[in-house]
Amino acid sequence: MSTDGNRKGFAFGPFCLFPAERLLEREGKPISLGSRAFDLLTAMVERPGEVVSKADLFTRAWPGMTVEESGLRFHISALRKALEEGKDGARYIANVPGRGYCLVIPATAFGPEPDQPSIAARPDPKLPLRPHGVPLGREEAIADLLEQLGQDRLITLVGPAGIGKTTVALAVGAAERGRGQEVRIADLAALRDPALVGAAVAASVGISARSEDPTNEILGFLADRSVLLVLDNCEHVLASVAPLAERLHLEAPSMRILATSREPLRVLGELVVELPPLQVPPDDSRIPASEVLAYPAVTLFLDRAVAGGFRGALSDGTVGLIAMLCRKLDGIALAIELVASRVGVLGVEETTALIDTRLRLLWHGRRTAPPRHQTLTAALDWSHELLSEEESRTLRRLSAFVGPFSLTAAIAVAGAGMEESEVAVALDGLLRKSLVSVRHGQETIRYRLLDTTRAYAAVKLDASGEAATTTRRHAEAVLAMLKANAVALPLTDHATRQVRERALLGDVHAALRWSFTDVASRNLAIALAAEACDLFVRLSLLHECRHWAADALALADESELDDRTTLKLHAALGHAMTFIDGNGDAARHALEQALRIAERLDDREGQFRLLSRMHMFHRRTNEVSRLLPIAIRIQETGTAIGDPVGIAAAHTVLGVSFHLAGDQAAARLHLETALQMAAFEHVSPGHFAFHRNPYIALARTYWLQGLPERAVAAARPLAPEAASPDIVTRCIGLIWGADVFRWTGDWATFQELTDQLDTLAGRHSLRPYQAVALGMRGEALIRSGQTRAGTEFLRSALKVLHTHHYELYTAGFTVALAEGLAALGGAEEAIEILEAVLDATLDRGGSLDLPELYRTRANLCAGLGKAAEAEADFLTAIETAKVQGALGWELRAATGLARLRATSGDAVAGATLLREVMARFVEGRDTPDLRAAAGELARLDACSA
Repeated sequence: MSTDGNRKGFAFGPFCLFPAERLLEREGKPISLGSRAFDLLTAMVERPGEVVSKADLFTRAWPGMTVEESGLRFHISALRKALEEGKDGARYIANVPGRGYCLVIPATAFGPEPDQPSIAARPDPKLPLRPHGVPLGREEAIADLLEQLGQDRLITLVGPAGIGKTTVALAVGAAERGRGQEVRIADLAALRDPALVGAAVAASVGISARSEDPTNEILGFLADRSVLLVLDNCEHVLASVAPLAERLHLEAPSMRILATSREPLRVLGELVVELPPLQVPPDDSRIPASEVLAYPAVTLFLDRAVAGGFRGALSDGTVGLIAMLCRKLDGIALAIELVASRVGVLGVEETTALIDTRLRLLWHGRRTAPPRHQTLTAALDWSHELLSEEESRTLRRLSAFVGPFSLTAAIAVAGAGMEESEVAVALDGLLRKSLVSVRHGQETIRYRLLDTTRAYAAVKLDASGEAATTTRRHAEAVLAMLKANAVALPLTDHATRQVRERALLGDVHAALRWSFTDVASRNLAIALAAEACDLFVRLSLLHECRHWAADALALADESELDDRTTLKLHAALGHAMTFIDGNGDAARHALEQALRIAERLDDREGQFRLLSRMHMFHRRTNEVSRLLPIAIRIQETGTAIGDPVGIAAAHTVLGVSFHLAGDQAAARLHLETALQMAAFEHVSPGHFAFHRNPYIALARTYWLQGLPERAVAAARPLAPEAASPDIVTRCIGLIWGADVFRWTGDWATFQELTDQLDTLAGRHSLRPYQAVALGMRGEALIRSGQTRAGTEFLRSALKVLHTHHYELYTAGFTVALAEGLAALGGAEEAIEILEAVLDATLDRGGSLDLPELYRTRANLCAGLGKAAEAEADFLTAIETAKVQGALGWELRAATGLARLRATSGDAVAGATLLREVMARFVEGRDTPDLRAAAGELARLDACSA
């Protein structure tokens, strides 16, 4: 392939590698490649045909660090993808097991040593003749700028302090110089007098200014020259830079200008390019450490940490802390460098502990760095000195915000002693100076201070004496935002709502913490907690909800609170306690108290919501006889409100009530009616009639009715992560969906759902659901032959569930425990345990589990030779299943009874019974229960032949 004689590099296949430029090209087009992958490729290209050991590769890409081999494999995989290895049979890199990796095609070095440039063409001394390479994580930004400079001749690179504007601009200049382009650099940072800008630019292009305004001399020199002029650090001398840049752009058509500034020049022909922060890993613990290490911000952090003496091992925990630090630093390169430089002395954990203190503003970086880049405070002082008094006042007051905020909120917090228009103008100025960032949503604009800027501005706020007033105004603004958000809920789609509400959390927490520590703000604290708890419930932050609701109720006697606030706090507290602490008296009392207030206020939507929560409470305690009366009240309330979602929700609650009570026909009727009436999947958790997906109960209902294939089809959508926005609903969906897969013999999917439940419940500290997951693991262990371990898991799970008064699943787990104990020779103990649960179930009004409890006891009795007791229980199980419309349970009991009768010599009667039950199935012939029944029927027919 042809190569540029003025550039030095390596050619292999269709690629050219330019190590000095940190650039890989395929047939002249740049290929995006991470810095680690680039280092690995360079190491192999320099030694084509040789095996480069893993140790050498680690040293090249991760000098001074201990990295797991998975990190190497990850970057080799990324490299192969970038090279499109495998496309049309192409092969470039081979893995030599136990040794390392090898470039398997020839690589040829090209390019002579460059001649010494003439004085006229000499590059600026700030551009090294042999650049150290592309700045970490800036490959794409530099490539984009190089491309844009081919189309737009005046580009201003803008961004906040320390983001890396100068670094990127110099790298662009180095790349241009590497292509033979003349490049000149004018560093304006040291100028204090804007009148000296012309002289500084003249000096940078190699001429002496003979007048106070050398613009014409500069134009005369550059008019016909093809040159890239980099105007670096323009923000403090914009009044002089802007007209000069505009004239050069308009009157010197062969030259190009790249300016760096914290705000645009605002001149003709200018293209403003905002330099984004370095990409940081998302806050997701599921991302492997090897992938986290590939993020540019993390790569830069580790490089600077190693340079500062860090030699620690990169465990998953350490990598997670580094990722968190990078997020806290908003991907700002200077902030990352300065913080990373402390890791060698403090360690990662101690640095993490100090990151939220003001010490980070004072940590020093390289002694050779410009003074404004030696600390974060110095970098921000540089920007702060350029602010007007109104901008400075607004900035320090906006530091009260933790997250994004609207213009309305900014005016509310920062507007003391200022006109609204003054705040808006000041905010616009801060935005142009890159001290405030902006996020454009579909319908709204939100502003935000970067975390480091916020910390700096908070120091200024403390020094101003305005902190107390501003913090109170912030808390009042947060309360207003919460109320406005609640009003907007019915008009907002779920995805938009959740993004908006999660963005509120930081400010809600800050406002709550301040108001609860300020004695004079008691009423504000209680009002904030009442509104915030609704938000916490919608976002499934139940621990937060319980904490703040309890604290608010403790601040004042209920006689001092208005009914609406008391209702909100008791409703939230009862809901949170139900799922965190279990179904105890305190949770029930809180819900009943809230319901009484809602009835007194004639708040029908509040009644609907609280009746639904009471229904959930009694479902969990398995008090089946209480469910239908509550469900009927819910239906009456929903009908009175007239909301179609409420009416559909009432049908869902009725369906669940009939399902658990053992009337599967009625359950199916109501659940399918709910599906036909409303698009339930689009209902937000903030809606008063938010209800569980009808398919959760319908899937089990289908199986019980003898429709296993329909049951599986209904259960499968309950497994994906996006199945529900509500954590509790998702947990219930996983549990009830798993029942269907267990009944149909799909133990792999059952185990998958168990794992998801365990992870989800653990992440949100939902102890009762963790116990359910433990019981499900016990069932799976018994199924796999690990009976002793399975029974221990089940005993532990049942103990926790009893402690939390969570009895909904105890019957099913007791059946599994009894079968496990019998397999271990403990049939008598198993019968005792079953009978205790059977009696308790009958006392609570029965349940859909009754046929299984009778059938299991019958099997145990049969195994002990108690044929009469066994037959009686089998018959009871069959009759109960018939009453319930539970053909699935009836088949199991009929199979057991037929087997028992065959042992007593009455195979014909057993076969007749079994054949009649099997004939009522219209699908699912390949499911375990029907296969077992068919096998038993064949054996009975053989015996009677």
